[in-house]
Amino acid sequence: MTQRHLAGARILAQGLVGSLRWEGPVEVARDFGAHQGQDLAGVIASLALRTDGDLAGVLAAFDRGEIVRGYPMRGTVFAVAADSLAWLTELCAAGPLRAAISRRGQLELEEHHLERAQAVLEEIAEEHSTPGIGRGVLRRELLEAWEAAGISTGQGRGYHLLSELISFGIAAYGPWREGETAVVLARSWLPAGTDLEGAFNGEEAAAVAELARRYFLTHGPAGERDFAWWSKLPLGKIRAAMPLLGEHLESGYADRDGRLHATSDGARGGDGETLWWRPGLAEEYAAAEKETMRELLLPGFDELVLGYRDRLFLMDQERHHALVPGNNGVFKRAAVRRGEVVGVWSRKGAAGKRKLVLDEQRPLSDPQRGRFEKLFAAFPYTTA
Repeated sequence: MTQRHLAGARILAQGLVGSLRWEGPVEVARDFGAHQGQDLAGVIASLALRTDGDLAGVLAAFDRGEIVRGYPMRGTVFAVAADSLAWLTELCAAGPLRAAISRRGQLELEEHHLERAQAVLEEIAEEHSTPGIGRGVLRRELLEAWEAAGISTGQGRGYHLLSELISFGIAAYGPWREGETAVVLARSWLPAGTDLEGAFNGEEAAAVAELARRYFLTHGPAGERDFAWWSKLPLGKIRAAMPLLGEHLESGYADRDGRLHATSDGARGGDGETLWWRPGLAEEYAAAEKETMRELLLPGFDELVLGYRDRLFLMDQERHHALVPGNNGVFKRAAVRRGEVVGVWSRKGAAGKRKLVLDEQRPLSDPQRGRFEKLFAAFPYTTA
């Protein structure tokens, strides 16, 4: 069974219902730490849904250099505040970067290929990497330049080289251009002094504590193992950093239905794991429970679905299969009602005439379908 009340508290913490918690998408990106962002249109929608639904504000933040995409952790793309990318990548990307380097041989790549690719990137991107002015370099332009320089980009080599350069802190995905985020040089685009040394005097424990603070304030109620799965940081480092958080968080336990309790004895049917959340959330949920149960349309890869080690608080195994067919890492868009996934959705038709296609995994009434239709009509789409 799903944990409806745990889902409701997380929906509230993530800013998907209730009064606006953030002034704009930059604050959302910073407070969340990172939003999974390989689905570019999806992550733009995720940021917009947590503010005022305004796509223009999200795209403008990318153009101003305030939000970027990179490979800070888990070997995949995330959207983050520009002032967080450098230190977050240093903190969390070492493992995935080692794995990427180990794959070079399979792609017939060597260190000199990466060095040459970096030199070409720096040559063509330097003049286009000033925040608010530069428009970056499109991926096809970069691949063409690499090919012209004698670097073969076929068979996934170009993608691999670019992902390594981003993971090494050389490049980032920056301004919105022609339906994608263009490539820029990190040293010019990212704010100065935002690496691990500049932001935390090189103190890793302080950086871990800050990332944990951001995670639990926006994802909680969640446990240390959730944060460890999300960040891929070792539990030992996390537990050593947690005392640094002081009074930033509240803690407790969830019962079988996901209701929060101060003690494990009161959380009957729960697993006894300590959960952490932002101060006052439990009281806010008690007042806003009905609102958290309303219908939601989420983009693919939204943090409500992908922000926790176990997604079954939102759905059972059957519905999880519908959301991630074949468990292949490609997530469909979720339709949520009463704190659980009730279907997956897509759209069909030409621009301006698109219609909602809702694959119901739980029976819905006509009024419920009508509310999903209204959400679809207001959904923040890009052309990506």
